[in-house]
Amino acid sequence: MNQIVFSDVDGTLLNDHHEITFLTRKAILELESKKIPFVIVSARSPSGILSILKKYNIKGTIIAYSGALIIDSKLDIIYTQSMNVNYAVNIIKYLEKEHFDLSWCVYSFDQWLVKNCNDSRIQNEENIVKVKSQQTTIDQLSQLTAIHKILCICNPQKTLLIKEKIQCHFDNCTITQSSDSLIEIMDHNVNKGNAIKKLCELWQIPLDNTIAFGDQYNDLEMLKIVKYGYAMKNAPKNIQNQVKRVTLDNNHDGIYHALLKLKIIEK
Repeated sequence: MNQIVFSDVDGTLLNDHHEITFLTRKAILELESKKIPFVIVSARSPSGILSILKKYNIKGTIIAYSGALIIDSKLDIIYTQSMNVNYAVNIIKYLEKEHFDLSWCVYSFDQWLVKNCNDSRIQNEENIVKVKSQQTTIDQLSQLTAIHKILCICNPQKTLLIKEKIQCHFDNCTITQSSDSLIEIMDHNVNKGNAIKKLCELWQIPLDNTIAFGDQYNDLEMLKIVKYGYAMKNAPKNIQNQVKRVTLDNNHDGIYHALLKLKIIEK
């Protein structure tokens, strides 16, 4: 096992129709045949990632919640880093008190807990990730043994302002933006880069043998820690400038073409 490939999901592995394109699928199959691990690294829950693996018959280890949970191909947890439950609940209480234009979600292992299942933003997210949410209360959240992530689905025009306000009040956590409307909040040790480092240590793979693909701000640590970090052409210009290597966009097989250029796969 001398090389490893990591990929974000939305806006990277999937095209704008939430599908894996033919050539990208071909690249993944070739990696499998060469015994090169292809690891999905996503802000999604395990179920939200596993639904993709099942649809395209892909097997492998997954990194969920932007690095808070690593699950192997047998669905065993090999690493977990959750938030302090009381600290996480205090963040939810703050969001409620401020009446921000958002819908909050809490993730505990593979549970997706929300304030209101009938919120159109939650229903839209359900349609994208093909997972059903469960309605909860703040009192019920306090009884959880672990909280891996808080997700805020915001009015896109208010996302940046909301993120800045949360950061002003809570500095012992990782707060990152994964789209123009999504804010992710995890334990302060959690990011995709740290998760990749952890998995490479467990599998004894040098970071010099790593490749990664991403398109959003929560991918930056991942793209910077690997040897070959590629931003998708559809990534914001600021991300492309920081990463240096840019491949084609998610609608034009960016992963396939980069792996071809690196001679990891063949035409």
